[in-house]
Amino acid sequence: MPARRMTRFWADRRLALKGLVVIALPLAILLGALVSLYIASNAEVRAENDVRRAFAIQRDTYQVHALLAEAAAGVRGYALTGQERFLEPYRKAEASLPPTMVRLDQAIRDREVRERFNRINELTARKREGLKSIVDLARNGNRAAIEPALVSNKIVLDAMRQEIELIQRREGVLLDQRRARVDEVRGRFLLLTAISAVVGLLGSLAAVYLFSTGIVRRVQILEANAELLARGEELAEMPDDADEIGRLAQRMARASALLRGREQALRESEERFRLVIEEVQDYGIFALDPQGVVTSWNLGAQRIKGWEAEEILGHHFSRFYPEETRGHLPAQMLERARRDGTAEDEGWRLRKDGSPFWANVVITALHDEHGALRGFAKVTRDMTERRRSEEALRFAREEAIAANLAKSEFLSRTSHELRTPMSAILGFGQLLELDEDQFEPRHREALSQIMKAGRHLLSLINDLLDISSIEAGGAELNLEQIDLGELLQEVHGLAAPIVATAGLKFVLEQPAEPLVAWADRRRVVQVMLNLVSNAAKYNRTGSQVRLTCSSKGRDIRVEVEDDGTGVASSEVSRLFTPFDRLGQQSRAKVDGTGLGLALSKRLVESMGGQIGYEAPEQGARFWFTLPSRARSSSARSKAGKQRA
Repeated sequence: MPARRMTRFWADRRLALKGLVVIALPLAILLGALVSLYIASNAEVRAENDVRRAFAIQRDTYQVHALLAEAAAGVRGYALTGQERFLEPYRKAEASLPPTMVRLDQAIRDREVRERFNRINELTARKREGLKSIVDLARNGNRAAIEPALVSNKIVLDAMRQEIELIQRREGVLLDQRRARVDEVRGRFLLLTAISAVVGLLGSLAAVYLFSTGIVRRVQILEANAELLARGEELAEMPDDADEIGRLAQRMARASALLRGREQALRESEERFRLVIEEVQDYGIFALDPQGVVTSWNLGAQRIKGWEAEEILGHHFSRFYPEETRGHLPAQMLERARRDGTAEDEGWRLRKDGSPFWANVVITALHDEHGALRGFAKVTRDMTERRRSEEALRFAREEAIAANLAKSEFLSRTSHELRTPMSAILGFGQLLELDEDQFEPRHREALSQIMKAGRHLLSLINDLLDISSIEAGGAELNLEQIDLGELLQEVHGLAAPIVATAGLKFVLEQPAEPLVAWADRRRVVQVMLNLVSNAAKYNRTGSQVRLTCSSKGRDIRVEVEDDGTGVASSEVSRLFTPFDRLGQQSRAKVDGTGLGLALSKRLVESMGGQIGYEAPEQGARFWFTLPSRARSSSARSKAGKQRA
């Protein structure tokens, strides 16, 4: 009975009271849920901001280290070479570090990270001061102080790296905590969203059920407005009521205005994009349908190809290709774009007037949201000037090669032409030497000068012939397996008189084990004699010349070392330059052709080895390497037969 009386009492109440009771309660719950959602949303935003700030701190700390590392490498390159281009990373670091440090200072909230950031700030200042001082030292030419400065700066960079790793570790912990907080807030957010949705649905159902007879017309208007909103059209006017339906209508009207504003902005953005594409003049940008027919045309395409838009729209893009490629290349390009997404090609294309130009072409396939092919975007760039430059460079290179070959041919022919009369001069000179005792002293001295000059000139001619023969690819090499220990002993015997004449001791250090090289025996002897002769001629302050060889991995290394004054560091790069006889202006004249080292370099390289110079604590050390082969009995037998 009490339940029936309660139901009756409720049924007899006015609609306004029912609305107040039935709608107010769910609305109050809904408002509370919305407030909770707002709070949860703000909490999620704050948590996400914390996560983004952690990422930003990690990125900026890495950037600080990267900028300083690149600046240090650039400064080191500048200190070693003196070239200004190496200072570009240093200048970039000087420009980028201050704002990066300011961002870090503003972003860091954690106390531990703040303490490490302060240490990084101090190390950064020290690093920048050290790099500046190295640049100043390099510009002032104070190279002795550069190496300690570089070492000190590296220590600072290592310390900074450790601090940054600690910050990254700490920020990683904080990032995990903040992500967990974001997930927690998002979970609450989803729960509140579900509760709000349920409460809102129940309230709406109750309102519709209780007020259906009084609000059907307005609901029908709202339904019609919803359809208009979906189509993006202007909504019908609603009564200016203050109840829930009125507020809903107002919100819908605002949503409609916002949607139309966004659509307008989108249309304007698309229009701006279209204008940008159409106004680009350095690139021909146009669209093709799936069959390759031109559907759009920008000013760049018009400038490059010569066709107006109305002249080319609706025509197949194969019109741009020369006759010899028109039948197959356009179809192949479209097929590659369909298969791979993009297709790129360089080749000759035609302008409207028929003139060719060299083009770089990229065709990109365009698909809709379902993956269906909608057409292609084609970008064309005129590369004719670059092509001409490449052709000119190729012609210049070919001409340089031809000139070098002509030079080698000239040297070879000239040397051959000089060799014949020179041999005759030396032959007659040797005949005169047979009767030298019958000559007066002044005639004997003249004959000696003739023979000395003739032999010197013949040596020069032979060296020129060797160099020109190697450069022309005509040097004959008899490659065989040779025992370096025996060969060093032979060279020691041949060069001992030369070294003794210079008043020096000739030291031979035999290898501890047999060493076999794959080389031309006569050429190796020639290289060794050149190096030993140079050491004897230029060692005016020392006491000895040392000859030795050893195994270095898969190669054998031969060294000729003296304890004289050595070679100035500024002249090392010119050691193997033909006719460049270093130091003649500061020391007594030394006989020579100026071709010995250059010839030795070419001979060693033609046998597959390398040659170089090192500066020991005192004197000079020249070395060269020869490829080695495993020594076996059959190889020794074969090598012996070749030598025989």
